[in-house]
Amino acid sequence: MDATKSIMDTVDRLRQRRTAPLVLELDLTEGLTEGPPSDPLGALLSMRKTRLADVLSGLRRARRDPRVKGLIVKISGRPIGLAMVQELRTAVVQLRAAGKLTVAYSETFGEFGAGTVPYYLASAFEKVYLQPSGDVGLTGISLEQRFVKNALSKIGVDYQISQRHEYKTAANMFTQDHMTEAHRESTARIAESVIEQVVSGIAEGRGLAPERVRELIDRGPFIGAEAVEAGLVDRLAYRDEVYEEVRGEGDLLLYVARYAKGAIAKKLPHPGERVVALIHGHGQIRLGRSGRSPLGGAGAMGSDTIAAAFRAARRDDNVKAIVFRVDSPGGSYVASDVVWREVVLTRRSGKPVIISMGDLAASGGYFVAMAADVIVAQPGTLTGSIGVFGGKPALGELLGRIGVTSESVDVGANSGMFSPSRAFSEPQWERVNAWLDRIYDDFVGKVAEGRGFDRDRAHELARGRVWTGADAFGRGLVDELGGLEDALAIARSRAGLPKDATVRSYPRMHPLERLRPPESSEDKAAALGQVRLEAWGPLARLAAELGLPAYGPLMLPGTWTIR
Repeated sequence: MDATKSIMDTVDRLRQRRTAPLVLELDLTEGLTEGPPSDPLGALLSMRKTRLADVLSGLRRARRDPRVKGLIVKISGRPIGLAMVQELRTAVVQLRAAGKLTVAYSETFGEFGAGTVPYYLASAFEKVYLQPSGDVGLTGISLEQRFVKNALSKIGVDYQISQRHEYKTAANMFTQDHMTEAHRESTARIAESVIEQVVSGIAEGRGLAPERVRELIDRGPFIGAEAVEAGLVDRLAYRDEVYEEVRGEGDLLLYVARYAKGAIAKKLPHPGERVVALIHGHGQIRLGRSGRSPLGGAGAMGSDTIAAAFRAARRDDNVKAIVFRVDSPGGSYVASDVVWREVVLTRRSGKPVIISMGDLAASGGYFVAMAADVIVAQPGTLTGSIGVFGGKPALGELLGRIGVTSESVDVGANSGMFSPSRAFSEPQWERVNAWLDRIYDDFVGKVAEGRGFDRDRAHELARGRVWTGADAFGRGLVDELGGLEDALAIARSRAGLPKDATVRSYPRMHPLERLRPPESSEDKAAALGQVRLEAWGPLARLAAELGLPAYGPLMLPGTWTIR
């Protein structure tokens, strides 16, 4: 009797899961990951993290699903980049337009700290709830740059660095003690472009005039009760009160990513299915395979990995278009050029290549994108930075002060030119500048070719300057403003595929293929990443001693975090 009752209860629960109303959940406490990891360590570290593509896919499906009543998103914890926030905002706005309830809940938008971008995300929701003890850190945008030139001079370190051109300011922290005119101009424009986007989004989402939002930003941060009074928050409530208000009796809770994967599982692949390939390029760009350091830090985009993924997609007759998702501040010039060449070859094969830019696609991150058919970026994406810098520190004086002497036996007039214990000679400095000129000329020439500019126009937009996606779009460096879903739609359209055509991450391999070593560089298993340390090629050691970015000369100037 008890066994029969247990079986019947289980059947009832399964039936309810198929038919009961759904309230979807998304917990952003640990942030989101961009895509599937290519290396074993990345797979382990991201095993329980939610992927952006799954969230977007789930919310797109939810718009058409009558079972879905609404969405509750917890906004807290790890900061999310501005461009990713804009992708989520668009998906939420579309869900609202489909008649679904959308609710943002946060314990605090910045606990005694900045919370402008998290609140900007929340403002897209129909209802915004805040824990009674929480605050709204709506304080605006601040981009700060520190300079260590004077500190280094005191200890006897001198930097010999050259850059192309005045807006390529990555090394200014070592060579200047203040912002140059060009540095301040470009940084001020980035900050103003971002605040324009934030103000517009909050004004639209909360039904406020833009002028009123500007006033509130200047008054922030807000205690919870003040935020309610100002119309920034609908109600102060704890989590249990929010869920009690939103969730009806019999409603099931389900994470968005689980909801999305349930739909994918029901759609069985069939032989000959025409698909869009999705290739992820995340992190600083380096030669070799993608991966990350076991000592910590973010992952890196290896040129061998990305090139092998493009080759695999190009040879697959079922792949009709490719979307290349780029989220990178740049890195190695040579590695970037490897990826650029694969994009060119893929286009020549007749398969359209669409770029979807994430939070960053600057310097080398723009280099790998510029030859594509269409470039799509969010208004808040940081891109451009078409320029180069290079050089070294001269540590001779510092070493002498601390009693360190060095001697060398040199065979070849320039064999020791990259040693940090001595300065460049005049002929050596000429060689460094010739190297930088060659890289810049190649970069600008390929921008002109890929974007259909004449060279003078390409140089005018280059010069190392960083643009927001909104400003880059207005200048022709970007073709469309939007996110990953928009890029996929363009790819399907260009390839003549239906609007619901399947998207496959490349390289697509089953577990056994991941275990075996690749047979050749043409084998798709060659696209797998690994755990490794390095960058800058033969200049890796120099870069480490220089204090320069570890992944190469094509780098976004400075460290950019918009919160």
